[in-house]
Amino acid sequence: MRDYDLVVIGGGPGGYEAILYAAEKYGMRTALIEKEALGGTCLNHGCIPTKTLLHSADLYRQFMDCERFGLSAGQVSYDMEKIQARKSEVVNNLRSGIELLMKQKKVDVIKGTGCIIGPNEVEAKDFEGNVKKLETEHILIATGSCTSMPPIPGADLPGVYTSDTLLERKEEPFDHLLIIGGGVIGMEFASIYNSLGSKVTVLEAMPRIISNMDKELSQSLKMLMKKRGVAIITGAMVEKICSSESGEGILECTYKEKETVQSAKADGILVCTGRRPYTTGLFGEGFTLSMERGCIVTAENGETSVPGIYAIGDVTGGIMLAHAATAMGRNAVAHMNGAQPPVNLSVIPACIYTDPEIASVGLTADQAKELGIAAGSRKALMTANGKTVLSGQERGFIKVVFEKETKKLLGAQMMCARASDMISEFAQAITTGLTLDQMYSVIRPHPTFSEAITEACN
Repeated sequence: MRDYDLVVIGGGPGGYEAILYAAEKYGMRTALIEKEALGGTCLNHGCIPTKTLLHSADLYRQFMDCERFGLSAGQVSYDMEKIQARKSEVVNNLRSGIELLMKQKKVDVIKGTGCIIGPNEVEAKDFEGNVKKLETEHILIATGSCTSMPPIPGADLPGVYTSDTLLERKEEPFDHLLIIGGGVIGMEFASIYNSLGSKVTVLEAMPRIISNMDKELSQSLKMLMKKRGVAIITGAMVEKICSSESGEGILECTYKEKETVQSAKADGILVCTGRRPYTTGLFGEGFTLSMERGCIVTAENGETSVPGIYAIGDVTGGIMLAHAATAMGRNAVAHMNGAQPPVNLSVIPACIYTDPEIASVGLTADQAKELGIAAGSRKALMTANGKTVLSGQERGFIKVVFEKETKKLLGAQMMCARASDMISEFAQAITTGLTLDQMYSVIRPHPTFSEAITEACN
């Protein structure tokens, strides 16, 4: 008998959720190998700490604007060390919960690195250098991704950060933060530091920010951020970073915009141009899996080119989202046990936690057109929504995309308060094949942000 039914390498949302599902649903004998802390990038260096900082920053901005609600406050200030301490408290509490679940489900947690040396063999190496060979029926790779630093000269200078290192910074915010990359990570950090009073400039190489989302979401976010004082420069190709002669601790970033060389000075630079799959040390000598551009190739059920070995989440490329990895993990475990996949992977929502929030699921109108689908769209402006007006929210909208002939819902894009919560209603509607008329038939309470869903489907 082998040591385990399943060994998982990587303790992020994909890995730890999969192993808990395997232990509870199927009674599998399990072991989890994690080289850092349980929870992976999402809990320790990504989603949770970023959103915790965003929440503190948004509260501070609201305090500074409280007079329009008939309120007054004394000297409003913030302490970055205390904000960071609260972030650490949130992360530690959630991590402790995961550790408790591991004990309850009798999962063997091994702190160290995992190396696959054969179809059913994994070498687990702890931090003292001790190596233990584990024999297992199945292997699940959930090693996630790491920050991808582009080859920009000067990117290693003091004062240049990745999202990981900036999340740990306890000093007072910058006078001027320059962000290279206008994707989800870049725009969330722009929102944090803008709310805390820093001057913020965003350089994006693509023609628009959050370029993987609906054009209208991109345009609306750009207008809103500019209104708050954030400078956004698109089509900007960064050439180098160097120390500026204008003062100690000042950096100068040179970039090309429309064939014209420009420069911007800042006391902090964040480089967040993407992430790449993490496979360092994953395979032993003479053993490998089918790979494509650094990503592990898998079938729809998560199985790799070697039967019995599965891979999920960021390490496979595709959609790099925690909830996508979790869903993939559960489906992979089900396949190991000859069961049908419990989760529909064709509809995966995405969210950006700016203020107002942005969320999207399914097809945009442009994507439907590219696929040759005769589609229409309808939109409800949040300026006519009672909850939006009374709570002093900024501009926003809810847009639905549907098939013209059947009125079946194809997608939805939202920019409004609570968008990250409400997008699930659309995800369920698309998955179950609901039409606009069926969505419209549901009574939603008043006054709520969700009332706008009814209006968009009217």
